[in-house]
Amino acid sequence: MTDELLKWRREFPILDQTVYLISHSLGAMPKKTYERLHDYAEVWATRGVRAWAEGWWNMPVTVGDEVARIIGAGERTVVMHQNVSICQSLILSCFDPTPKRNKIVYSELNFPSVMYVYEAHARNGTLRIQTVKSDDGITVPLERMLAAIDEETLLVPFSHVLFKSAFLQDAKAITERAHEVGAMVVLDTYQSAGTVPFSVTDLKVDFATGGSVKWLCGGPGAGYLYVRPDLQQVLRPRTTGWMAHESPFAFETDLQYAPDVSRFLHGSPAIPALYAAQSGYEIINQIGVEAIRQKSMRQTARLIDLAEEAGFQVTSPKDPAQRGGTITVGHEQAAGITKELIRREFIVDYRPGAGVRISPHFYTKDEELELVIGEMKKIRDGHTFHATEKVGAAF
Repeated sequence: MTDELLKWRREFPILDQTVYLISHSLGAMPKKTYERLHDYAEVWATRGVRAWAEGWWNMPVTVGDEVARIIGAGERTVVMHQNVSICQSLILSCFDPTPKRNKIVYSELNFPSVMYVYEAHARNGTLRIQTVKSDDGITVPLERMLAAIDEETLLVPFSHVLFKSAFLQDAKAITERAHEVGAMVVLDTYQSAGTVPFSVTDLKVDFATGGSVKWLCGGPGAGYLYVRPDLQQVLRPRTTGWMAHESPFAFETDLQYAPDVSRFLHGSPAIPALYAAQSGYEIINQIGVEAIRQKSMRQTARLIDLAEEAGFQVTSPKDPAQRGGTITVGHEQAAGITKELIRREFIVDYRPGAGVRISPHFYTKDEELELVIGEMKKIRDGHTFHATEKVGAAF
C-alpha cells in the first residue's frame, strides 16, 4: 500500500538512525528547525535590540495564530507561553471562588502537573477538588464525570486524551454539562493536537492549553493558551506582566489590561522556542490533521493486533473512536523492557500504571510497527532486560 505521508520522513533526521515511536513525548525535530534557530541567532547578532520591534515582541500572538489553525481556533485567540502549568495557573488567576462556586472537577487520570497547580491553590481553603475515579486505570466513565459537575463547580480542567492510556474523552459532552450549570472548562489538548482532529470553536470550550513538544514536533518551551473570544475583554488575570498591558512601553505603574488576547500574556517570551516550534506547525498544517488521524487509527490498530499476537496486554482502548495516537503495552517488567528497547535504538517510553508507550506518527513506516513488537518479544522471551523498579520514567 502506498503511504503518501512517508515523503515527510526525509524532513526528520532522527528517523535515519532510530525506530522513533515516541511522538507522544517528544516529536521528531524537522530539518528546518536548524534554519529557524540560525535565523534567530542571525537576527540577534545583526539587529540586536531592534529585533523586538521587528517581530519578536509580537511572536507570542503571531505564532499563536499558527497553532490556532491546528486546533480550529480563530486568529488572535491563541497566545504562546512556556508550558501548560503556567497556562493553567494564569487561567485560575482570573477567578474568585465563592462558597457557592468553588469546586474543581477532574479525573484521577489527569496529567499530574495540572493537578499540582490546582492542589497548590486549594491549600488556602478557597477551592475544593473533586477527583473522578477510574475503574480500570484506562478510561474515565463519562456519566461519572458529568455527575460530578454541578452548580458548585467553577472549573473543569480535563485532558482531551489521557497520557497513560490514550483514552479520548468526550470533550463536547463535558463542555455542554459544564456550561449547563454555569461552570467553565479548560481543555488540555497536549495529547490530541496534531493527531486528533477537533475544533475548539465548534466544541465551544472556554479555554484550551497544550504544548508543542509532542505531536506538533515543535520542541520544548512553546506552550499555548486559547481563550474564547467573548472572554478576552471580561477576565482579568492576576498571573500577569508587562506584555499584558495595553501600553507596555509607557511603563505606567498601574496595570491597564490590553483589550485583546494579549492580556493573557505576562513577562517577556521565550523567543528561541517560538522560532524552533514553527517548522513543526507548518508541516502539520500542510498535511492536515484529518490525514494524520486516518493513518494513526490504522497503525495503532495494527500495533494492538501485533502486541496481542505476541502475548502482551494492551492497556489502551480497543475502539479507535475512543483512542488517541498512542498504544500502551503492559508487562511486569515494562520499565526494563523499555530501557533495553532504547539501548537498541527503538525509542519509546514507560510510565507507571501504563506500561510501554508506543506512538506512530505520520512519518512512521508500517514495518516499524512489526519491528518494535518483535523486538519487545525477543527481549521478554530472552530475559535480556535488567529487572528495574516500577516507578519513574525509563529516561
